[in-house]
Amino acid sequence: MRSRRHGGRAAVPLPPYPSRQLLILAACRICEPIAFMSIFPYIYHMVKDFNLTEDENLISFYAGMVTSAFTFAEFSTGVVWGRLSDKIGRKPVLLMGMGGTGLSVLLFGFSPSLPVALFARALGGFLNGNIGVLQTTVAELVTVKEHQPRAYAVMPLVWCIGSIVGPMIGGALAKPVETLPSIFAPGSLWDRFPYLLPNLFSAVCVLIGVVIGILFLEETHAEMKLERDRGLELGKVVLSYLPGRTRETGDRSRAKNAEEQQPLLFETEEPLPTYLTNETSPGSSSTSTASQQVSADLGERDEGGPPRPKPQSGGRIFTKPVVTIIASYGILAFHTMVFDSLLPVFLSTNAPEHRMPPSLPFKFVGGFGMDTQAIGALLSVQGLYSMVATQFLFPPITTRMGPLRLFKMVSVSYPLLYFVTPYIVLLPDSLRMVSVYAIVIWKCSITTLAYPSNAILLTNSAATTLTLGTINGAAASTASLCRAIGPLVSGFLYTMGLESGYSGLSWWVTGLVTIGGAFVGLRITEPRGRMDEKDDVEAVPETLPRTSDRLVEED
Repeated sequence: MRSRRHGGRAAVPLPPYPSRQLLILAACRICEPIAFMSIFPYIYHMVKDFNLTEDENLISFYAGMVTSAFTFAEFSTGVVWGRLSDKIGRKPVLLMGMGGTGLSVLLFGFSPSLPVALFARALGGFLNGNIGVLQTTVAELVTVKEHQPRAYAVMPLVWCIGSIVGPMIGGALAKPVETLPSIFAPGSLWDRFPYLLPNLFSAVCVLIGVVIGILFLEETHAEMKLERDRGLELGKVVLSYLPGRTRETGDRSRAKNAEEQQPLLFETEEPLPTYLTNETSPGSSSTSTASQQVSADLGERDEGGPPRPKPQSGGRIFTKPVVTIIASYGILAFHTMVFDSLLPVFLSTNAPEHRMPPSLPFKFVGGFGMDTQAIGALLSVQGLYSMVATQFLFPPITTRMGPLRLFKMVSVSYPLLYFVTPYIVLLPDSLRMVSVYAIVIWKCSITTLAYPSNAILLTNSAATTLTLGTINGAAASTASLCRAIGPLVSGFLYTMGLESGYSGLSWWVTGLVTIGGAFVGLRITEPRGRMDEKDDVEAVPETLPRTSDRLVEED
């Protein structure tokens, strides 16, 4: 077991890495990116089948409306779901969010018209605030900074997997009567609702995620985790009937042995150090210094009841460091969404038939004229590389540099990416595709470093996990709004640039936004906060022995 040394004190073992709960959280999470991304292969055809117009530009506009409806709705409720998770716990909010996603995709699959499709997508955004709550749950599972680089790479990795699987499912299962006539007969339900099947698949994935969450996901909220969870109890009963499993009893050693036989399904790690109480810390007194530090987030305990949080003021929650990090997160979400939406359009744009000599450095028009198959292959490579970078690039670099230095470095590197990208159309034909892949790898590398490091900074800047749901909810709402606005602004500027002879206009304007993002990023500070206070508590092993240490002594 790894340990850390505090000054001249003896080394204190680190708590175990919460791999099993993170795995369960990932199993719950994977259904959402699959459901969200599965519509992209067929959304244009779905809108076209509504027979609203024959104008392809209007069809694309309506398709964009359907895509943006989710993010606009998510923006409006992100803070609400975050605050609710602070009051009733993370687990019920996560489960309600997944349930909202399931309801949304079913309604979307049965949509007979554009208004119903818009309502279905907006409903999913209204009922799902899981982005911020997920970040909060990870923050409460990870109790020491040494585990953060690994832990904060898990959810981005899950999103990468979902972003690959989702479009594959959507493309393969849409219009099954045409693609699989031997199985799905004309005139059947699948012919009347040709986009129901991929959404039904997504709904089944969501249902599986909800079941896993109910049975095996543990509550992480400081107060709610002390309450009885009948879902977990049922999950343990279910596991006890599996071959090779031992039914738990009240005997501590027998329960411990049973859990060691079930490393991937559930765990009984020691209580989070910040929230150890007198009941879980034998030998400590309510008047000890360590005990006061441990209960700083919880406030006083009612007699015979759960811990009671101290009142938190708005200023205490949204401190200057927190607001700065949220602002940088919103800017990051804006320009990365612009890149993701603009790149396929840029690659599919045909070069002008009569190419005029460019008037450098700014006036030139060009595109790559790539077909959908080539663009799809490129995006698949992008998704696969993002998975690899998230898993193998982010943790070691963050461990070495720290999240603050890393995020600042990444922030100042973005402007060059956006200013360079439009110029690759001017390269010789032998270098054009090489340059495209180089740009994609460049963008994926720094993006997979930027998002998790920003999330770590936001977590570490929170004074208490009791309000972390509200903070992450505000961050998620900000990012959702920026993601919704980004493609609208970039699409308008790109069309204007092509008409005026400046095809790089949208890229360069976004580059100016990233300069603002770099300015905000360089102003981020990482104040001494909750995670550092944990280190102080762990530095007093004589006063407050860790649960894992006691278990070793008892064994």
